[in-house]
Parts: sequence; C-alpha cells; structure tokens
Amino acid sequence: MSHAEDQGGDRRDFLYYATAGVGAVATGAAVWPLVNQMNPSADVQAASQMRVDVSGVTEGTQLTVLFLGKPVFISRRTPEAIAEASTVELSDLVDRQARNPNVDATEATDLNRTLPPYEGENTGEWLVQIGVCTHLGCVPIGDGAGDFNGWFCPCHGSHYDASGRIRRGPAPENLHIPVAAFVDDSTILLG
Repeated sequence: MSHAEDQGGDRRDFLYYATAGVGAVATGAAVWPLVNQMNPSADVQAASQMRVDVSGVTEGTQLTVLFLGKPVFISRRTPEAIAEASTVELSDLVDRQARNPNVDATEATDLNRTLPPYEGENTGEWLVQIGVCTHLGCVPIGDGAGDFNGWFCPCHGSHYDASGRIRRGPAPENLHIPVAAFVDDSTILLG
C-alpha cells in the first residue's frame, strides 16, 4: 500500500471538517444579529411601563395619555354612570368578553372591566381602556358620546357604553383594557 492512498482519506476528512467549520461560523454570523434584536434595549424596556398621576381626575372626567403609541382613556365614573352600566344584561352585548387582562373573569360585566382602587373594594369608579376602536383603529370620542353615554367612533359609527363595551356598529370587540394597577392612592401603573 502506498502513502498516496492514506493521504486521500486524510485530505477528504480535512475538507469535511473545514467545510463544516466554515458553515458553522457562517451560520453563527447570520444568527447573531437576530439574537441581539430579540432582547429589548433599556430604553424600550423603560417605555413598556408608565406611571400616571390621577390625583387631578375628578368624578365624571376623563384623562387621556399616550402609552406605547396608543391613547389610553382613564375615566373616573360617576355613580349614575356606574349604575347605568351595571344594569346592562350580558345578552344585550355584541361582545361578551371582558377583554381585561387584570381580572380572571371573562364575562363583560361592568365590574369585570374596571380597575380596583389601591386598597378596598372595587366599586367600578375607575375605568382604564385603550382608546382605539376595535373596528379599524380610529380614536373614539368620549365624555358620554354616542347612544349609550360612553364613546362614539366617528369613522364608521360604533357606539360603546359607559364600560367601553360595543353596543352597536361594525366594531367586533369591546375596547381593550391594558395591564394596569394602582400603586398608591393617586398613581396608576400602565404596563
């Protein structure tokens, strides 16, 4: 047996290993930027939460803030608005889902869509919701607008009640509620 035959196997093995190594390095170089993009930067993480001072929101008024590029309606409802919204039967609703990630319940009762206070029992006084119509993304008009004393979307005529539940129009879902909680008596943490 000659030495030439032994070198052929060694060369072939070398080419296999070299090709595999170059392929692994090329794959790693292609994947590395994608892995770094999956981790949000500090400024993005900081923007994912927002503290809102609601000490100036009086009964019967609404504050609108911009959070993650969307308007968020923070309403402090009157006892009359709460009473009116509480009497609505679930069978009268277009969307019977609460759309509230802050509660375990799924039914769209008035209380299931509201934010409990910092301490004490939830009376339904505070309603926090994303101010984007679920039909095509317009911003509804508030302060008792529409046929159900809630919000009205001027783009295509969706009517929401005082709990942000769709009652009439092309919108398929209730106004969505963001992750939110009171951190003290006058501050809501969004996100």
